[in-house]
Amino acid sequence: MRVRAAARAVLVLLLVTGAGNACTTRDAAAPQRLVIAAGPADSVYRLLGDALGAAARRAWSAEVEVVGHYGSVDNLRLVAEGEADVGFATVDTAELAVQGNTPFDRAVPIRALARLYDEYLQAVALSGSGIEELADLAGRQVSIGEPRSGTDVAANRVLQAAEVEPGQRVGNLSAETAAQALVQREEVDAIFVAGGLPTPVVAAVVAAPPAAPPRLLPMADLVPELQRRFGESYQARSIPPGTYPGVDATVETVGIVNVLVVRQDLPEDLARRVTELLFSAKAQLVAAHPEARRLDHRSAVATFPIELHPGATRYYQAAKPLAAAGAGRPGRDPPHLASR
Repeated sequence: MRVRAAARAVLVLLLVTGAGNACTTRDAAAPQRLVIAAGPADSVYRLLGDALGAAARRAWSAEVEVVGHYGSVDNLRLVAEGEADVGFATVDTAELAVQGNTPFDRAVPIRALARLYDEYLQAVALSGSGIEELADLAGRQVSIGEPRSGTDVAANRVLQAAEVEPGQRVGNLSAETAAQALVQREEVDAIFVAGGLPTPVVAAVVAAPPAAPPRLLPMADLVPELQRRFGESYQARSIPPGTYPGVDATVETVGIVNVLVVRQDLPEDLARRVTELLFSAKAQLVAAHPEARRLDHRSAVATFPIELHPGATRYYQAAKPLAAAGAGRPGRDPPHLASR
């Protein structure tokens, strides 16, 4: 009897242990593979993309790949062609994709999962170069970002709005290479860079010799003209003093909303799960780059002019931020962002 009782106890223990293991096995409905289109190494997109990918591996035991080499335009094409499931992009380039306008040769059916944070367009020149404002870029060698980047789109639009024609628009250099050329005073006199604050490439220029800090050119006065020509994707934003060592004055510049996008036909449940993952991994994203602290349920639905994916809408309806966010247009910021 004691042997049988012991055997039954062992069997019960095995069944309970097995049931416990079954409860901790991989969620069968979770995606097995996720491809994230981010950007070049050390960019804010790549830092956040890597952090989101790590969160997906932990939460879903999924195979995750982070791809992308240039930025927004490249990311949108990867998503459109099915080579990536989710991608980081600025709303101005995403709008061009939806419309099928240059640099896209056809309309790209995408939807947004969330507004993430504001990207800051920064025009950087060295102190002592004689470049104090955008007008001084006339006739100079100016790096405008790589051809498949959001920086290229925004920089060209800013130069158009300012009616400034550089001597040469250098569009074949990565941000890192352009920054190195600027510091070494080779090939370029100024560079355009876009990213969250602090932007790693700009920080590298500031940290490089000579000791005098570079000049960040103001451009917020162009926002009304940018909006008139290109819509509400562009907003006036301020780079606070001390964002970069030695740059002690506020710089008024142009801000562009960043969004996380997916294909329009992405399954609704997968879109909901990725949106949920984004918010559950916020602490890890903030650890990767401080701009992720801007991720907020109330502002995340403000993805205009890109429509939210129905799966994301399901997530937000459960989280109840929709009523608090108002109209959801980048030009109509929720109250807690309006002072930025």
